[in-house]
Amino acid sequence: MKQLSSIALLVLIIFSSCKKINEPMLDAPPQPEVATKENIDAIIRSSLETQHKFEWSMTSPELVWSALQQKDNMLSVGYQPLNTGDIDNRIHTIDIQSSEWKSVKEKLIAQILASEQQLDKTLTREQVLIIEDETLPFINVIVKNFATVKLLRNNSTVRYAEPMAYEPEPAVAADSDSGCGGNVAEGGLVAGVDYTSISPNAKQSWNYPYHKIPQAWAKSTGAGVKIFIIDTGAEFDQDNLGTAFNQGSSSGRSVEKIVTLPRSTFLGIPTGSVETADDGCGHGTSMAGAAAAPRGTDGAAVGVAYNSNLVTCRAGADVLIDASREVTGVTNAYTNAANRADVRIISMSMGRITGSSQISDAINYAYGKGKLMFCAAGTSFGWTAGWYGVIFPAWLTKVNAVTGVRDNNFNQNCTACHDGAETDFTIVMEKAANERHPLTLAMSDNAPSTVGGSSVSTATAAGIAALVWSRFPSYTRDEVLNKLISTSSNYPNKNGSYGWGNLNADAATN
Repeated sequence: MKQLSSIALLVLIIFSSCKKINEPMLDAPPQPEVATKENIDAIIRSSLETQHKFEWSMTSPELVWSALQQKDNMLSVGYQPLNTGDIDNRIHTIDIQSSEWKSVKEKLIAQILASEQQLDKTLTREQVLIIEDETLPFINVIVKNFATVKLLRNNSTVRYAEPMAYEPEPAVAADSDSGCGGNVAEGGLVAGVDYTSISPNAKQSWNYPYHKIPQAWAKSTGAGVKIFIIDTGAEFDQDNLGTAFNQGSSSGRSVEKIVTLPRSTFLGIPTGSVETADDGCGHGTSMAGAAAAPRGTDGAAVGVAYNSNLVTCRAGADVLIDASREVTGVTNAYTNAANRADVRIISMSMGRITGSSQISDAINYAYGKGKLMFCAAGTSFGWTAGWYGVIFPAWLTKVNAVTGVRDNNFNQNCTACHDGAETDFTIVMEKAANERHPLTLAMSDNAPSTVGGSSVSTATAAGIAALVWSRFPSYTRDEVLNKLISTSSNYPNKNGSYGWGNLNADAATN
């Protein structure tokens, strides 16, 4: 009875809150008509077709406000003092706790609160200010008043003001679970065709010879280099990413599992379970396996850098960054990796259609800290198939965009892989004859699964980079990158769709 009474009380509170929010104030400022999702999506698609990317700074305040109303009203606001100039290349040096930066932030919060109180005089700072980042110069606020968006767009201390959760449909379904659920053991794998058995008892994926990874292993196996994988986490039941991470030819290394994805909320009330580092999707486990699974004795698939150290970070619920909490999770993941001196390589096989300046801030911060970053060029979700190029954040210049190609034509992308001028590297990851994809770790046990798209290409590239950095431990990030570029198949002529081409692990470790 107590439980039923509590539920009834919660429902009453929610409906009372909704009623209170929806009751217009007599002196409330007029609001424009909310643009339909269809109209917003059409504008986004037009930008993608003509500009090859979409950023909210390209649009009107009315469209930004409409996108907020269509989703969760969460607005990401980047700030800076007047006359500061472009901070992208020095964001890692800024102390936002200094009086100058704090003053700008506090003034901005006060202006936002005052504007939002035009619709609801009872609003408090805590109800409007959801996230106040301690490292990067941005805040996340709930915005319902169109006047607030106009105020921010006209404020010279505001670097950006963007909806966090809006992604176009039908690229995104409600409660998207893109890329999840398929990481199970693959039946019918044939020895000598789909994999090669190698000592002590591991399976080497069929595509490794295309990148001369076995030859590179004679010189480097990734020891001493830590890869940080931003994805959906790592499955607790997969021992090869846990108690069996050190076995066979893999020894003396570490694996960590962390989470930066916040808990789900509704009307500010926590609703979902507290997030853990466990992989509820399967995608992150397969990426971790491709990059760094052990060369062991249990018959599982071996990763590229089988002696590297590994951090798996659950930053999203799936591979499409289409919720405000996922933007927060990815932002915090990059910041976390950037602030760790032991992390050298960051790999993320997740992305989104629209740009996010907040995530860009975090990537700029990590780049300033000397991290080598790889991002997936994109794998199609129906709506984007056949015409949309490199996705965000892979289109950014400070990350390396990776896509997948077929085994019989290195200038033909895989069935669902994106390509474009922003592509930097390619990985052979699809057989033309039967669309077989590379081997990796399944959610549990030792029988391999297979995984495709630009996702596995990115994790593979990160593994190859770890081999190079392990071989040349005194190299800087740029020296490692130059080694990868100068030994790739298209060098010195960068292809307009496939970049520097296939990575060559053997040549890069010479």
